[in-house]
Amino acid sequence: MKRAAFKMKLKPGYRDEYKKRHDAIWPELKTLLCDAGIRDYSIFLDEETNTLFAVQKVDGNAGSQDLGKTEIVQRWWAYMADIMETNPDNSPVSIPLPEIFYLD
Repeated sequence: MKRAAFKMKLKPGYRDEYKKRHDAIWPELKTLLCDAGIRDYSIFLDEETNTLFAVQKVDGNAGSQDLGKTEIVQRWWAYMADIMETNPDNSPVSIPLPEIFYLD
C-alpha cells in the first residue's frame, strides 16, 4: 500500500463550512473512495495559511485525485468550488507532495 499526500487551498473564512461538508460526506462518494482502494484518508488545515494538507493510503496506482472523471467526484468538486481554490473544471488546485520521511 502506498501513501500519497497533497495540498490544497481553502478560501479564508470557510474552515467551519469545509468541516461541515466533510462531516456529511456523501455516502456514494465514500463508497467510491473505498472501492478505489483509498484508506486512512485525512485532511489537516494550517489555519495561518488556509492550506489543506491531505494524506491517504492507496491500494493500487491511483489516489483520490485520479477519480475526477467520475460523475460523483465532478458533483463534489462543483459543491466545494465556492470555498476552495479551483481549476476551470472545478477540481481543487492540488499540489502533490513528495514523501521525505516515514516512521512506521
